[in-house]
Amino acid sequence: MRGEDSKQEAMFSYLSPEKRVPFDHPLRSVRALVDTVLEEMSPRFAKLYADVGRPSIAPERLLRALLLQIFYSVRSERLLMEQLDYNLLFRWFVGLGMDEPVWNHAVFSKNRERLLNEEIAEVFFQRVLALAKPHLSDEHFTVDGTLLEAWASHKSFRPKGGDEGPSRERNREVDFRGEKRSNETHRSTTDPDAQLYKKTKGAEARLCYLGHALMENRHGFLVQTRLTLATGTAEREAALAMAKQIRRKKRLTLGGDKGFDTRDFVRQLRRIGVTPHVAQNTERPGGSAIDQRTTRHAGYAISQQKRKRIEQSFGWMKIIGMLKKVKLRGLEKVSWLFTFVGAAYNLYRLSRLDAEAVA
Repeated sequence: MRGEDSKQEAMFSYLSPEKRVPFDHPLRSVRALVDTVLEEMSPRFAKLYADVGRPSIAPERLLRALLLQIFYSVRSERLLMEQLDYNLLFRWFVGLGMDEPVWNHAVFSKNRERLLNEEIAEVFFQRVLALAKPHLSDEHFTVDGTLLEAWASHKSFRPKGGDEGPSRERNREVDFRGEKRSNETHRSTTDPDAQLYKKTKGAEARLCYLGHALMENRHGFLVQTRLTLATGTAEREAALAMAKQIRRKKRLTLGGDKGFDTRDFVRQLRRIGVTPHVAQNTERPGGSAIDQRTTRHAGYAISQQKRKRIEQSFGWMKIIGMLKKVKLRGLEKVSWLFTFVGAAYNLYRLSRLDAEAVA
């Protein structure tokens, strides 16, 4: 029998968003983890707000909304607010009632700017990591860096000391042919912290930052993140700084690609009690700094296999987390965003592991 195409809109609903979300939906486990983290952070949030004045967006709701923006790759706050208006799944995750109005996208962005900084993002990251502690390795780690393209064009890369104000002419014609440009003589007028850099020979130089991550090898969780200016030595400097911060009771191993195979870096790792398991660069003048004292052990081969997993985290953060070209400007803002997206990746990994354990 053919059903009736009724046009009458119902005035009331007797099902809450909680009942509409399937019991086995992946966001259910993520929501439980996030609520635990936010409850622990509540005293810190209380210190950031005054006791009087107009109420702002609840920090818990704001952070849940930002996580949704990352998980579902929503490219702007305007589209995020549009989804929150009619998407019951989004309303349930954030904590909005069926009839609660959503926020204006500009108000949401302003509240985000006031709340989020490197400190809050790092605290959130560490709280998530504490939940994943039973899954973490305390001996074997991998380090790597990745380019994050800045929200600045080559046209904004102008000589220092000249007219550095933004041009009012849109899509102006600029001819770079024959002009020598470097970070010493030029600077972006839209994002002064962005550096002109290329990671490999023959690649196109871009205005970018360098994001660094330290991963434990057992399940691929990120245990540290860091953002720096894009320089030729930034990866090794950040790797050494993160290795020094690892709490250790015994000797550790640290994997990495060929870019870390320098005698100075290997010597400094061994000095702080870390065994370098970086890939050998036999094409470098003088040969590799890694000899048979390291490569003869079976653990070295395992580290070389495990270290490739860090590229999966960078791929997730760039494609799903939309960090391939960041939409914030300035080292401080991009830094908290990189850390927060790293925390979102750990939440994703933790929810997957919990699901596999139940199954």
